[in-house]
Amino acid sequence: MASERITLIVPGTDGDREVDLSSPNRMVWPEVGITKRELAEYTLSVSEAFLRANGDRPVSLERFRDGIGGESFFSKNPPKGTPDYVDAVTVTYNSGRRHPQVVLNEPAATLWAVQMNTVVFHPWASLAGDSDHPVELRIDLDPQPGTDFADAAAIAPLMRDVLADAGLESWIKTSGNRGIHLFCPIEPTHEFLDVRHAVIAAGRELARREPDRVTMNWWKEERGARIFIDFNQANRDRTMAGAYSPRSLPTATVSTPITWDELPGVDPHAFTVRTVPERVRTVGDPWAEFAARPGRIDTLLEWWERDIADGLGELPFPPEFPKMPGEPPRVQPSRARTPE
Repeated sequence: MASERITLIVPGTDGDREVDLSSPNRMVWPEVGITKRELAEYTLSVSEAFLRANGDRPVSLERFRDGIGGESFFSKNPPKGTPDYVDAVTVTYNSGRRHPQVVLNEPAATLWAVQMNTVVFHPWASLAGDSDHPVELRIDLDPQPGTDFADAAAIAPLMRDVLADAGLESWIKTSGNRGIHLFCPIEPTHEFLDVRHAVIAAGRELARREPDRVTMNWWKEERGARIFIDFNQANRDRTMAGAYSPRSLPTATVSTPITWDELPGVDPHAFTVRTVPERVRTVGDPWAEFAARPGRIDTLLEWWERDIADGLGELPFPPEFPKMPGEPPRVQPSRARTPE
């Protein structure tokens, strides 16, 4: 028996497109009863804000064939049969390998991604026209065991102050889970390793100011009940859930841009696939002017060089990365061999 299929008409700058949606009644979030069709409708309802934040850049698609309770996989390369209104750009990965990666530039393309069972959208920090030079500096405030969203919310304004001291304007969003993301628009003048070093410099500065509440320790056993600044999210091909992207969590939460004024009383669990469209309709998009005033990371790189001179070196990279110059040993401290 052929699977159920519907066709949605999607307006775009090049006119209306017909996009087929198979298995529209399949449960994506069974706990709250959200179907694939409802996810498609969500994507279309927030498409303007979504594409402003995530369009025109390489994006990895986190796909779930059987809803969020099933297995998932990441799709980067355009699969066979990708329609011509879904763009692509050739990017260089950390291994040096080059390959085309999906780029979403119109509502029909985001709907196609949903048809391909995408739930979470992971955009790069760089644009398709120059994928080697980020246009965003991203800070991931990651609560560790013993801390929660409220702890991250208390730290976020302090990180904002650090970044302001470096001449950068911060924009904020919920992660869709327990964390908070600060994004700063930057001029595309440096490659990913430099931006990573800028993030490390900002994190180290905040950790100096708040050593009991903030940590830069890569190894979990050394973090304690503090907020971890996940500096490795700034690496090439390491991504966070994009603004307005759903998350693969039981209640269908969404990574949602908010204003700084909203932060003290915000409930991240209130932003879901069902509630965010009304928020966008009535409140608008807090990130609408995000790209208007890009800053530079020069001051943060000066801090990086200052810290290097003071004896603070490179920090560990993720295990799948090649060994990097100046990187310390990739061994958990408790397993390191003690010199005899």
